Amino acid sequence: MLRRIIAGTAVAGALTLGVAGVAGAATPSSGTSGNTGTSSATICARVGKIEARVQALEAKVNARIPKAEAREAKLRSEGHTKRADRIADRITKAQNRESKVNARLSKIEARCGTPATSGTTGTGTAS
Repeated sequence: MLRRIIAGTAVAGALTLGVAGVAGAATPSSGTSGNTGTSSATICARVGKIEARVQALEAKVNARIPKAEAREAKLRSEGHTKRADRIADRITKAQNRESKVNARLSKIEARCGTPATSGTTGTGTAS
């Protein structure tokens, strides 16, 4: 179970870095103004693919979060508070990464003028 949580956060982290690379590529360079239209057009062409990838990974992570929360509650009831706290921290990090990815995706969508089709919210809370 713990490996699945770690894998989910790793996927979310990889997704964050992947979208950050796209967002970083979208920032206009200060030296050349003619080249910015090309990179922006390239990113705008990939928005649909990025949205699909984000949604697929969000679905996987959101499916794992309730299982992690159940494991956390079980550990707390058994008196293993340190282990439960670690799981709660991982859940919180995964949810924070998800919101950051959604914010970056909405920035890309706003820049390209595409409608926001993603933006799902995280499930549950880390207790």
